[in-house]
Amino acid sequence: MTDIPDESLVPLSLEHNFWTWSAQSKVNPIPIKSAKGVYFWDIHGKRYLDFNSMVMCVNVGHGDQRVINAIVKQAQELPFAGPLFATKPRAMLGEKLCQVVPKGLTKFLYTLGGADANENAIKLARGYTGRYKILTRYRSYHGATYGALAATGDPRRVAWEPTVMPGVVHFLDPFQYRSTFHRTNPSISEQDFTQDYLNHLEEIIQYEGPQTIAAILLETVTGTNGIIVPPKGYLEGVRAICDKYGIVYIADEVMAGFGRTGAWFAVDHWGVTPDIMTMAKGLTSGYAPLGAVAMKPEIAAAFNDRVFQGGLTFNGHPISLAAAIEVINVMQEDHLVENAAQKGEILARALKDLAAEHPSVGDVRSIGLFAAIELVKNRETKEPMASFGGSSPAMNELKDYLFAHGLFVSTHWNLLLIIPPLIITSEQLEEGLKIINDGLAITDRYIN
Repeated sequence: MTDIPDESLVPLSLEHNFWTWSAQSKVNPIPIKSAKGVYFWDIHGKRYLDFNSMVMCVNVGHGDQRVINAIVKQAQELPFAGPLFATKPRAMLGEKLCQVVPKGLTKFLYTLGGADANENAIKLARGYTGRYKILTRYRSYHGATYGALAATGDPRRVAWEPTVMPGVVHFLDPFQYRSTFHRTNPSISEQDFTQDYLNHLEEIIQYEGPQTIAAILLETVTGTNGIIVPPKGYLEGVRAICDKYGIVYIADEVMAGFGRTGAWFAVDHWGVTPDIMTMAKGLTSGYAPLGAVAMKPEIAAAFNDRVFQGGLTFNGHPISLAAAIEVINVMQEDHLVENAAQKGEILARALKDLAAEHPSVGDVRSIGLFAAIELVKNRETKEPMASFGGSSPAMNELKDYLFAHGLFVSTHWNLLLIIPPLIITSEQLEEGLKIINDGLAITDRYIN
């Protein structure tokens, strides 16, 4: 590769690249040069603490030499084989995944990422049941390809309607902080709250016709749209409803999986086994593109004698599979799931302290190292600091402050997300939280 001077990095990138999720004239990328552990550096030598695991994926941290060595070794031995070939990493990864996924999920379809994992999960559910409707929630995000975007409930799908995949029906999340059902009864018990939302789901099923519904697709913990942790009994109730009506339960663990919540997968917290589970991001920790669809054997068996009409050239890429194997090894050897649980307790306590100190903090939510600070203009009315699907001067000013002080985070609408690598130490957590604490003085000035 021909090298280029550092000062050419941004101009050339802007000249020749089309940027996703961006108005092209407003793109202003950080010119990243290197990364190690929980930090990365730009071309000017400025260090950033990565509080977003880059794109919620670098769970084992940046620059882990063990993963790099596994990638190099595989590239030297067999850099590519088509998806219809048996390869050593393909044989090994399936066996490795069976050690960590919920028991009963024994078959794996490999994809390029989370969106096409969810696309294939939908195909499998439709093929298995002979039905076509897919139920998902309004605050969900399942990817930006047409099928996954149709399944997405948030405003990002609206730009491409009505041409996205048909057959998707959305329902409401059990989100207590902003529940529309219980504004006049905020002290409702968790049991009754949960049952109301399960009743809502079952009512939707009856209206749509159970015989038409192939699957219910859920982010186990809603990710970018707020780190919404399901109340006690909710997932168990969804599982029971799916069993009652012969509906496939698909758990989207693309973001929440691989230790993020302090368990290998978020469903583990509730002891629920879905029929299909999708994963990506932490599967390779971002070292190579890979997603996967885990399924019960009976789902796979539905295609024993008929062709599954799906697949891409790079499905099961040996280099990506080798990266995934080593990432799981690293997570096991370094006890990163346990570290996420332990540091998650520290993070949860710190978030409560921030909420007590800053009047612009309306709510804090976390599970493991998966957290959100929800910012509001008024705690009583819960008026958000930015609209659902939009931004605001306050949120932009906060983000600029955090970046200027060397903290890389994701601000999404009125949310500040905290999703650091699972290797993070208590001291590094404290470093990032201090910057956030100082930055929240900005949003405090916008309260009314």
